Amino acid sequence: MARDTRPVSGRALEREILGRLVASERSEFLALYGRRRIGKTFLVRRFFADAPVVMFEMVGRFEGTVSDHMQIFAESLSAAFYDGAPLAPPRSWHEAFRALQDAVERATRAGSRSKKKRKVVLFFDELPWMATHRSGVLRELEHFWNAWCSKRRDILLVVCGSAASWMLEKLVHARGGLHNRLTQTIRLLPFTLAETKAFLDERRIHFAPRDLLELAMIFGGVPHYLDHVGRGQSVAQVVGRVCLAKDGALRGEMDRLFASLFDDAASYVDVVRALAKRRRGLTRNELLAAVDLPSGGGATTILENLAEAGFITSSIPFGRTSRDRFFRLTDEFSLFHSKWLAERPPASWQHARKTPRWEAWAGLAFESLCLAHVDAITRALGISGVETRASAWLHADAQIDLLIDRADNVISVCEMKFTDEPFVITKRYADELRNKLAVFRAQTGTKKTLHRVFVTSYGVVDNAYAKELVDRTVTMEALLT
Repeated sequence: MARDTRPVSGRALEREILGRLVASERSEFLALYGRRRIGKTFLVRRFFADAPVVMFEMVGRFEGTVSDHMQIFAESLSAAFYDGAPLAPPRSWHEAFRALQDAVERATRAGSRSKKKRKVVLFFDELPWMATHRSGVLRELEHFWNAWCSKRRDILLVVCGSAASWMLEKLVHARGGLHNRLTQTIRLLPFTLAETKAFLDERRIHFAPRDLLELAMIFGGVPHYLDHVGRGQSVAQVVGRVCLAKDGALRGEMDRLFASLFDDAASYVDVVRALAKRRRGLTRNELLAAVDLPSGGGATTILENLAEAGFITSSIPFGRTSRDRFFRLTDEFSLFHSKWLAERPPASWQHARKTPRWEAWAGLAFESLCLAHVDAITRALGISGVETRASAWLHADAQIDLLIDRADNVISVCEMKFTDEPFVITKRYADELRNKLAVFRAQTGTKKTLHRVFVTSYGVVDNAYAKELVDRTVTMEALLT
């Protein structure tokens, strides 16, 4: 297989952590998790391809049996330590880890004359798929680390999985033999807008800021999806080819993705699509009613798993308690898929842009993108050094999607608008905003100063209403840095 030489875009913190683990003078145990398509395997392979290490890699098979994984283990062991020579599959995970131990000791003895010791990286990718019923892999992994790896100074054990909830329960927050055994965790998240731009720039794919924003509103910061963006194509061409065409690579992605991540995937998809229909989000009871799920442990598991995988977020509205927690769909591609591909896909993206349906989707998608980049907004406002808390505010007569409550006695009330031109504040909109702020102050009783901030694509037209109502503007350029 040809060596992958593509650069690792972004991931500066993660690369720093990996470098520190390689340089460590003790054995290290890393758990790396994050949703599928986010680039976990690519990050590990590319980073260690350029590092002074010996590397073993085994990849779990979706719905694979223990027998399947023993065969995969034998092939992986042979590729790493025996030049591809045929090896008999081990009969159990106990035998497998013993064979791995023997192979590492043999390899390190052969290289013992070297003055510079090299880390041995043992990479188990998609570990949750290996942990089938009664496989015993976790029990044997625990023993392998405790009895052998931890006594050495040259092992970097890396376990990786897309099932975030499984990784957290079985490894990060393990209560058994793996309790407190991890020395490092990495949760890999989607690219920020700045990282998305860097990812495309490195591939010599350049978009104007507004088009880059729209692309991010469709694909989010998921590297696998961004890999489908072709050089020299417009956003409309990319969407048409990748998403709208009957054989488009991402046309049925949501069903495939959820089936690989969750048991009872249909219930998870139902929750996502219910949230896609409500701009403000839904309370737990509203959500359960919308998808006809009984309240209880099963519903809690679904919501927790979706949150851990990064598809939804929950938050407590300003001035409310945890009982008023509500849920929002914050994964951009899931929102796009639910709005455009689940039913009635448009003939072309260029045509779709001219419809009210597009305006409704774009408004919600841009809000979601802004909520994921509150740090960039606070930097643009010059308040990065001020303690802040971001939240929404919900009321029967008004709603504010983003409040930045500040320790300097100010609340930044953010209005988020995605347009093709500078946003125009009309008399009607000005009246709505005045009323919203009046209701907010009356209902919350806040005595803080309210700053009205407009986060927009191209700023705000400087008319009489803007002079009265706009304290600060944040444009898309600030979100991209």
